[in-house]
Amino acid sequence: MAGAREAVARIGEGPDVVTRENAPATSAPAGQASAGWKVLPIVEGLVLLIALVLPWVLQDYLTVFATRVVILALFALSFDLVWGYAGIMSFGQALFFGAAGYGVALLARDLNVTSILLILPAGTLIGLTASLLLGGFLLLGRYPSSVIFVSLGTLTGSYAADRLARGWYYLGGQNGIPSIPPLTLGSYEFEEGPVYYYMVLGILVVVYLLCRFLVRSQFGLALAGLRENEQRIAFFGYKAQHLKAIIFAVGGTIAGLAGSLYAFHEGFVWPNMLGVVFSTQVVLYVLFGGSGTLIGAVIGTVIIEGVSFWLSDNYRDVWPIILGVLLLLVIMFRPLGLVSFVLGERERVGSFGKRPNTAPKPKEAGHAAP
Repeated sequence: MAGAREAVARIGEGPDVVTRENAPATSAPAGQASAGWKVLPIVEGLVLLIALVLPWVLQDYLTVFATRVVILALFALSFDLVWGYAGIMSFGQALFFGAAGYGVALLARDLNVTSILLILPAGTLIGLTASLLLGGFLLLGRYPSSVIFVSLGTLTGSYAADRLARGWYYLGGQNGIPSIPPLTLGSYEFEEGPVYYYMVLGILVVVYLLCRFLVRSQFGLALAGLRENEQRIAFFGYKAQHLKAIIFAVGGTIAGLAGSLYAFHEGFVWPNMLGVVFSTQVVLYVLFGGSGTLIGAVIGTVIIEGVSFWLSDNYRDVWPIILGVLLLLVIMFRPLGLVSFVLGERERVGSFGKRPNTAPKPKEAGHAAP
């Protein structure tokens, strides 16, 4: 990855390309560009603080709902990493989520394996394996894959897995696999409630920090180059397809981890976990919150799930229409997502480290003076 920073800096060179680094200050709302570097940690800290106190202020059934939302936020992170940073439209991300859920459900049903020390690694491994197989087929061909090819390929894989689960009696058919026993750690059982909530919240925080480190590393710089201009990244000598396959596998791994947690939290798995429904949901989470920010995926998941819960409870007949209109308005008038209200352009995506100081040094300025 040596030289990635220079390569990414040169990707936007040319009169017809404007990158986030050389974009004029007027492209971001006033006041955000200069102070944007302070906003993201504040937003992340506030989100974490709210998440930590939720079980203390919510009723028990709402804590169970919040646990589900945290797991879905983990799922959204996996998609944001693939789409928001590498520009890969994985329209079948639920395939890895659901495959891991079915895998750990079978382990619990057929082999009576419920230990968290075995279930989470197994679900993660299933997500990794599935994403490596599908990513290898879609991304490592002789010629570079187009966005449409990858989108339709992942969507087809997800749809095929959905139909397979519905028609396979061993997987429970339409009904899925019910009555999954709770996760265990020795003799302790993780029941729904605050303990399960804090356990998945801790996993989300760890994964979030790892993702943040990844996208701010030299590898993340190469991903930014892929998103901005893949042809130029390849011209600089990078194996663009290999980079795509790696981040695709990382996303699938995180989705597998989320799917295994979701299966044990809900107590059953069903074909929708593999199919178009969840694949579309995760796109909306990231699109609504703001792609390429990580925290936007978390915020988008929380808001969509929270608003859906409230609308379905108060407007049972028309809540999908209201939610659809709300999503449409945000996407139309705020295409960068809700986080763009508070995050500047530099901090939103593709900016790494401190902005280089281009002002001449005093000594150089003295030489330049007549």
